[in-house]
Amino acid sequence: MSLGPHALTDAELIAILIRVGFKGTNAVELARQLLQHFGSLRSLVEAPVLALLEMKGMKGAKAAQLLAAMEIARRVAIPVKHDRLQIKSTATATTYLQERFFGLSEEHFRVLYLNRKNMLLDDALIARGVVDSVHPPIRSIIARALQVNASALIAAHNHPSGAAEVSESDRLLTQDLIAAAHPLGLKLLDHVILGEDTTFSFADSGLLDELELHCMAAGGKHRQTLLK
Repeated sequence: MSLGPHALTDAELIAILIRVGFKGTNAVELARQLLQHFGSLRSLVEAPVLALLEMKGMKGAKAAQLLAAMEIARRVAIPVKHDRLQIKSTATATTYLQERFFGLSEEHFRVLYLNRKNMLLDDALIARGVVDSVHPPIRSIIARALQVNASALIAAHNHPSGAAEVSESDRLLTQDLIAAAHPLGLKLLDHVILGEDTTFSFADSGLLDELELHCMAAGGKHRQTLLK
């Protein structure tokens, strides 16, 4: 360390974080094994948590320390945003969300809460895992909107290793959000899906308008069930 951390190899930096190896393997050798298994330092940082925990010797405090350091690195890589960000278009929302979802290896479902001038009031992580199985809680989404005095919402989730394709579950979730938000004076402006290389906007595609018409035709009968 006399020459500073810049002089250390990737394996040596990782070894400092994990501190010890396991019987017959020191920390530096364990770090080399991790890099060899995942292919590169970037691939290691972007690897799913379970894949890291499956590696021999990566349990308990060692795994926690390395995961914490990788999350710090991911957050540092996200550009700092002004406190009063105005989101007036899908393009602005997508640019912001791409930065928020940067480097994630699993699906995250977020909601952006805006005021009447489309200024960002809050950005909340609602659920993580596989959105189709997680079922982001509509009640929590609406409760947070009321808590921060929001007038509009933008929902978003990512497909880390796939295309930004709309599933039936995505359609139903968006429809449920519209149905729950509208009677309270809340506007769902968009649901953005971010794939590995592509994005999909419910608003830009016209699908949001279609689902709004369906909700208006159905009336408020569905809302009571959603908020229970």
